[in-house]
Amino acid sequence: MHTLNECEKACKVRVVKLNAKTDLKQRLISFGIMKECVIEVLELAPAKSTIEIKVGKMRIALRAQEAKLIEVEKIDDES
Repeated sequence: MHTLNECEKACKVRVVKLNAKTDLKQRLISFGIMKECVIEVLELAPAKSTIEIKVGKMRIALRAQEAKLIEVEKIDDES
């Protein structure tokens, strides 16, 4: 199992589990980041301190500490 912060640019993944606490978990869910959703990694900041992702049509920037709490699995490109 991998976490979102381990992904490379242009990688597509499916969320397996959110390991965040209540407040952060609710914030992620409000952005559409929940179990089974597909995330595309758009950009990585130097030293991977932040990660820009695409969930549906929304672009979101997450801190590396937040991305570590999202377990993902890599998927093949599918539209």
